Amino acid sequence: MVSRVFCAMVTVLILLAAVGILIWGFIRARPDGKLGIFAWLQSVVLMVPWLAFFGLFTFGIYLNLAWVLTLVVISTGAYIYLGRQLRALANAAPPPKETLAEPLEASSEPEVVPSSDAEISVIEVKPESAVDAPPARPPAIPPEDLAEIEEIFGVDTFFKTETVPYAAGVFFKGNLRGEPDATVKTLVAQLENRFDDRYRLFLINGPDERPAIIVLPSSSDPKAADIRQQLLAVALAIATFITSLETGALLKDFTLFEQPDRWPQVLPTALAVLAILVVHEIGHRWQARRYTIKLSPPFALPAWQLGSFGALTRFESLLPNRTVLFDIAFAGPAAGGLLSLVMLVVGLVLSHPGSPYQLPVEFFQESVLVGTLARTVLGDALQTNDLIDVDPLVLMGWLGLVITALNVMPAGRIDGGRIVQAIYGRKIAGRATAVTLILLIIVALANPLALYWGALILFLQRGEERPCIDDISEPDDARAALALLILFLMLATLLPLSPALAGRLGIG
Repeated sequence: MVSRVFCAMVTVLILLAAVGILIWGFIRARPDGKLGIFAWLQSVVLMVPWLAFFGLFTFGIYLNLAWVLTLVVISTGAYIYLGRQLRALANAAPPPKETLAEPLEASSEPEVVPSSDAEISVIEVKPESAVDAPPARPPAIPPEDLAEIEEIFGVDTFFKTETVPYAAGVFFKGNLRGEPDATVKTLVAQLENRFDDRYRLFLINGPDERPAIIVLPSSSDPKAADIRQQLLAVALAIATFITSLETGALLKDFTLFEQPDRWPQVLPTALAVLAILVVHEIGHRWQARRYTIKLSPPFALPAWQLGSFGALTRFESLLPNRTVLFDIAFAGPAAGGLLSLVMLVVGLVLSHPGSPYQLPVEFFQESVLVGTLARTVLGDALQTNDLIDVDPLVLMGWLGLVITALNVMPAGRIDGGRIVQAIYGRKIAGRATAVTLILLIIVALANPLALYWGALILFLQRGEERPCIDDISEPDDARAALALLILFLMLATLLPLSPALAGRLGIG
């Protein structure tokens, strides 16, 4: 009961945060006229299914799956329509006035300093008092190379107005001419013609929210996993297999370490968890191979309650753009989640009196998605029985859905954080991480599992992914809709049914 109260509080907080984001977005969009309003309306139509479902859910009104899918389809169509109108307005608008150079007051002379994780993740601006301080280390790009790098810019690509060398590389302010993807390809080609493989160029949003360019030595590229990291990945995989066996034992009400001779009884559960993890990882690597991106070995995260929290995977290549970031991040949870959903549905269909597992009917109240599917398949059995006989695939599918949902949370460098960063950019991704961690702390008061997961994100994955080579071009509307859909399914998996709503649905 306490967990449901906390989850209801979390639902209300999510709704308030969503409304606050919409209001804040409208205030920021108004100065940009029609372009800003149309961009804001795109955010509104994508959030309408969420707000309708969870807003009504908070007051005990449940929208069935048909209504939800209808809202999602209408929302996606409206989003695509508004996107076309937005692009038409942008093409019709006159180009902004640009100056060859923008004088800076002496009191605001900028110094660009790198962040500690990826050297280009955050650009900070320091006042004049910090400019005269001696650099921590000599510039990474020699003056003669810097002079030659400046020659690649032009009025038809990126018109440079200011050069700011710093310890990790060099930061260029200026005006972007033409489309970002075409400009990046042209500049990268010119940089490679002059320096071969010695330098990397990134087009990013600068501290003033205007396009900027950073050039770094290739020594800052992501490093491949060494032998120690590979051995760690193997050790974590073995540990995850052991915890998956223990999870199967807990579902059968015994402890494997006290009765190790019963391990064959729980082997199917462990294999199912590992199969979901493997399919999840195959999804990532399928898309990575499509774009010729190298990934590190998966570092599995063992967990007694679920068998595993999933796996952490690093990029060992630079990503060309945010579309590639989205496709790789999305493919893993999409593949693992689909397999889990198939397991759950097939398990519900195969369930009958006398099935190996017995679950209290309250189990189906712990998830909006699982409870709705169970009510659809099992029917009145959820209302007339205190214990429900289910096929083992039900539990395996449920475990897979929870593991997938945890990885789709919009935080840090887990899959959900990467998806949000790909669609909405680094700034929104950072704010989403902060909100997610706060919500996990609140939920942890009722469920320690949230505390463990929040700690893992905080200490291992809280930062955003390093920028793409073209970090300005956004993924298309279809990918934005898929991002909202998978985040919606994540919430539907993790949020429980309220007692009143469960009663109305005939669950318990």
